[in-house]
Amino acid sequence: MTGPHDHNHDNGHDDHDELELDDITSELQTLRFEVEGQIAVITIDRPEALNALSGEVLYELGVAFELVQADSGVRALVLTGSGRAFAAGADITNLQKLSDTFSGRESALAGQDVMNTLAALPIPTIAAISGFALGGGLELALAADLRVADRTAKLGLPEVGLGIIPGYGGTQRLPRLIGQGRAFDLIFTGRHVGADEALQLGLVNRVVDDALAGATELAQLTLKNAPVALGLAKEAVVRGLELGLSQGLEVEADLFGMALSTEDAKEGTTAFLEKRAAEFRGQ
Repeated sequence: MTGPHDHNHDNGHDDHDELELDDITSELQTLRFEVEGQIAVITIDRPEALNALSGEVLYELGVAFELVQADSGVRALVLTGSGRAFAAGADITNLQKLSDTFSGRESALAGQDVMNTLAALPIPTIAAISGFALGGGLELALAADLRVADRTAKLGLPEVGLGIIPGYGGTQRLPRLIGQGRAFDLIFTGRHVGADEALQLGLVNRVVDDALAGATELAQLTLKNAPVALGLAKEAVVRGLELGLSQGLEVEADLFGMALSTEDAKEGTTAFLEKRAAEFRGQ
């Protein structure tokens, strides 16, 4: 997977690229993929199944995330679900067929790969959570950078009640986000938390009346900033969390140097001194 510094962003779309994108997105059966300005919106569209993460949904999410990564005109991603759920977990019927250690491990790795693709995108990614975000659905939201919930949101990792454990990153991303003790509380009890408690725990960043509108508004706020700098800042945070402080500071210094050498840095600092709005080109 490429890192944030491997991408140049611009604000336009090539007609040929748009035709190819339309061809691919029209084939998606379980998702809606739309680009509104510079924001991609991916909607899991299986409301009759509460947007459960079947194998087909996971595959198509992987395709959609790769499309986002390949599109230099997309500078933020919003991920949501249709109907009464963001995503209500994995497809239990499929899980029941995985009766041995090897097949279970392979299933977890396949799901983790999709979550990792989302987590590695070099742009801000925001989960808009309305209704249920349970099990694999919450793990999908955890792989996004930010989470915006509405008042109907119910979040949880109920896997131990089924005799299994979270397998798409929940045992790793949740404690990194909210701390070990709070993560144990949610994982051990399998309980659902509402929007206000999720905000108190640090599980979501904002609680709003309309999750999709709130997430889109947050995405819009990021668009005024330099695309390369956003990607490098994200890389600094993610890589730094896996390192000790002194090593993390070295990573930050390296990426600061890379940011300072960009055309966007020259434009941003010049615009500040000239007291005008910067016009970033993603270079």
